[in-house]
Amino acid sequence: MGPGAQTPCQNGAVVRVEGRFATFLPPKGARYLIGDFTDWRRRPIPIERPLKRAFPLGAYVEYAYLDDNGRPLADPEAPREADNPWWPYARAFTTPGWRYQAPPRAPVPRARLERVRVFSEPFFAERRVIVYQPPSPARAVLFVQDGVAFFRLGQMAEVAEALVQSGAIHPVRIVFLEPEDRDREYRMDPRYRFFVLEEMAPRFAEGLPFGLWGASLGGLVSLWLWATSERVAFAMAHSPAVRAVPGGNDAYAGPEWLTEHLAPRDGRVYLEVGILEWLLAPTRRLAARLADLGIEHGYRERPSGHNWVTWRQGVAPGLGYLLGSDLPL
Repeated sequence: MGPGAQTPCQNGAVVRVEGRFATFLPPKGARYLIGDFTDWRRRPIPIERPLKRAFPLGAYVEYAYLDDNGRPLADPEAPREADNPWWPYARAFTTPGWRYQAPPRAPVPRARLERVRVFSEPFFAERRVIVYQPPSPARAVLFVQDGVAFFRLGQMAEVAEALVQSGAIHPVRIVFLEPEDRDREYRMDPRYRFFVLEEMAPRFAEGLPFGLWGASLGGLVSLWLWATSERVAFAMAHSPAVRAVPGGNDAYAGPEWLTEHLAPRDGRVYLEVGILEWLLAPTRRLAARLADLGIEHGYRERPSGHNWVTWRQGVAPGLGYLLGSDLPL
């Protein structure tokens, strides 16, 4: 397809793509362009006429517009939504070379799923929990933040089932946890710490080694619990919001509190981040800090942003790094 051609996007939209350049054609009423590349609404780009911007080759990009009143405006030329439950107005396109790494699937599912409700004392409320039980006895347990999203969009139970059946990872029990007040609980809330370590772990880990998993603020709280409790053996964080501080309300411009407070300890960490998002540099510094401290870790950058298309591709590599069948558990 030659320069200036109209390139179909993943979701059926049309954006003018020329190699690594994309030209945005603002619809009527659009005043600003937003996306992962602008921290969404934090750094909107004024747009009154077609705007050309460079992106990496092989990138997956989500975007939208804002109107005069700062309200989100979906691109009318992209009638279907991007696969993004947090920003329903997001639309998507790709640059040449984009390849989606489809997660593995088990040919014959043999695992068991349980849906239960558990009562939490510090929150004085019931919580929804989905428990994936592997087809053979579990060797480890994984507690997943934003559990409903990782169960449905991340397809983690299906991926784990395929990896367990193929012998790629140890059998793992996965406990999908769902917050009530995500923005508060995941900002290193002591009540959430008690909920996970004193209520969930004794009930579901049953003496097995256990770890934590999450994305964005969910990644932050997972790393925080790992970093501050020797009981937590491993952690995975997609795009961790390490610019947040305990009890704070800004995940974009705060100090990198968690990175600054890391100390040497045993355990294993896996990190992934998109190169289009505002958390790229902080996550690089976190990985460097882990290296400086001699903490075992894996790290990967993907040509995309702060979204579920990015995170879903990291599920299988993350499980493999933390729970590989060649690792002692």
